[in-house]
Amino acid sequence: MAYRFEVLDLNFQNVPHTIAVYLFRHDKGLALIESGPGSTVPALEKALTARGFTFGDITDVLLTHIHLDHAGAAGFLARRGATIHVHPVGAPHMIHPEKLLKSAGRIYGDMMDTLWGEFLPVPEEKVHVVQDEEDIVIGDLRFTPLDTPGHAYHHYAYMFEGVCFSGDVGGVRLPLGNNTRHLRLPMPPPEFHLEKWRASLTRLREAAPRAIVPTHFGPYEDVNWHLDAIERELDDVEGFLEAVMPSQPSVEELERKLDGWVLEKNQRDGIDPETHHAYETANPTWMSASGLARYWKKFRQSQ
Repeated sequence: MAYRFEVLDLNFQNVPHTIAVYLFRHDKGLALIESGPGSTVPALEKALTARGFTFGDITDVLLTHIHLDHAGAAGFLARRGATIHVHPVGAPHMIHPEKLLKSAGRIYGDMMDTLWGEFLPVPEEKVHVVQDEEDIVIGDLRFTPLDTPGHAYHHYAYMFEGVCFSGDVGGVRLPLGNNTRHLRLPMPPPEFHLEKWRASLTRLREAAPRAIVPTHFGPYEDVNWHLDAIERELDDVEGFLEAVMPSQPSVEELERKLDGWVLEKNQRDGIDPETHHAYETANPTWMSASGLARYWKKFRQSQ
């Protein structure tokens, strides 16, 4: 299938196919979906240079959401001229990122700089707050954002010429070859929400994309399999929670149980240790354990 975009592999933490940026050419420069983290700015520069471009050629960056692996370099690119398109809930945190960075610091601790690099605030005049289904027109490019919470409240998937750029609500699925298919759900705190994710999945189905392109790491044309896999994972996660959480495990114990659950799925799908490492780089299981614990306590424990 022919596409009007290019996949830029940011080689995050020296692991290929874990974080992508998607590049679109238009008559006045370049547009990107995602900026990647600050730590991958050199990799982004290398990819642009190989195509004869510089940071100054980037006119627009569309963020699926503001987590650091997706939006960490947005401020850097905005200061070189790019307009940053972002969900209304996420926009204030791009302009004033102190709360976002403090929250991330609690999660990642001493690894913050190594993983994510520098996060610069986006100048307010470079922020375009986008509403649900409000078309973003850039030259001859037209993107339609779809409000799709579940992974995060401030999440958009973008439709472009029948292709869905699904951020993280489309799951994490790395290119494996050998007809192997494996999908995981990134479920970090504080905004993982099972029911909202199900509603977002319905919205993705209604959009009827001809291809789906997760940030970690597309594209894929077997859309029905991919969307069905998300639904299976949501069902499996709910079953896991209902089996494990009534005993009120600590987060550490929950992480151990979730690790074992993930390894069982690896065995089912034929995932080897190297591939598991790539998935853990893109989507750490320990982070999902924290997200699941918070979701259960806030939304399910009182039911």
